[in-house]
Amino acid sequence: MRRPELRESLLEALGDVDRLVLLGDVLELRHGPMRDAMEAARPVFEDLGRALQGGELVLVAGNHDHALVEPWLSRRGEESDPPPLGLEQLLEPELVSAAYARIAGWAAPARVRVAYPGLWLREDVYATHGHYLDCHLTVPTLERLTVGAMTRLLGRPAQAFRSVADYEAVGAPLFAWRDAVARDAQTGAALNGLATVGAWRALGGSARDGEAGSGRSVRARPSRGAGAGAARRASLRAAVRRRLLVAGFPLAVVALNRAGVGPLSADISAQELRRAGLRAMDEVSVRLGLGEAYVMFGHTHRAGPLPGDDLSEWRGREGARLINAGSWTYSSIFLGGSPSESPYWPGACVVVHDEGEPRVMRLLQDRTREQIRSPRLGAARG
Repeated sequence: MRRPELRESLLEALGDVDRLVLLGDVLELRHGPMRDAMEAARPVFEDLGRALQGGELVLVAGNHDHALVEPWLSRRGEESDPPPLGLEQLLEPELVSAAYARIAGWAAPARVRVAYPGLWLREDVYATHGHYLDCHLTVPTLERLTVGAMTRLLGRPAQAFRSVADYEAVGAPLFAWRDAVARDAQTGAALNGLATVGAWRALGGSARDGEAGSGRSVRARPSRGAGAGAARRASLRAAVRRRLLVAGFPLAVVALNRAGVGPLSADISAQELRRAGLRAMDEVSVRLGLGEAYVMFGHTHRAGPLPGDDLSEWRGREGARLINAGSWTYSSIFLGGSPSESPYWPGACVVVHDEGEPRVMRLLQDRTREQIRSPRLGAARG
């Protein structure tokens, strides 16, 4: 979204749209100070406001920009008898945070509102960021491990969750801590999520059936000259570390399960990433009583269902119809060489009409990998 020539596809699609809902992680607040993220985001919101031509822009907070809604949550906690957190709190920006109020000013003349943790787009369509699914994920991501540790610490097992307040009780303290670390300086890979991606690559996560990864092998050129020996030694050390990680990973998962942090699985294939995310989001849908609604989310970035997907994977055990809006993030490890190779290709969205099934659209399918490549080597979020 930092690239004007790429976000033009989204702006053009807004010509006949009454309302645009941004499903969280709109700002990247884990990589560094909010002021940097706000500065980068201002042109985007100004463009969106003009493109909406007086329509409505709804902002939903996710786990990476939870700090935007935290001031409202904190004030709510100071009330003597606050009402229970529901599935939809629809709020005016100035009542939530100064940051949201600034964004609303940039997006004029569009009307801006804030929804948390989600909102009903129709009686049968609920939209949320989806970060609550980390509480039920079986893939041992950093988010899943920290949430698991917090549930143990608080004595609030995810198996007993029945409300929005249950999910907030374990997630909000973790988000607040990470936001505080990033408040004044750039963060390292362990906190901003890049270490998790690197570990997935080292453990064998790869492109299969077009699900993720580059789909290409890379062979290093033979080293020559004075630095050849040092390069070979460095390569050998890296190979040894990788083998140790691969050998120890299943044992670590067993230990975590015995410690009560799980249930976790040592299967981190691309297919299992998809299935585990869908199972976890369905678990949230069941525990929050969403029934047979269309449940839209984006947290895992895997757009769908797409042509060729097994639709049974996207249907919940109580009838929820899951839809992932994808993302606008460039992450090289999850991309194939062309749009058809990866459901993680940036530029996805979902169109919701007054009736009928919501439809996934992919607005950057006419671009090549070279055209969407991040000028920051693909490490930064969209």
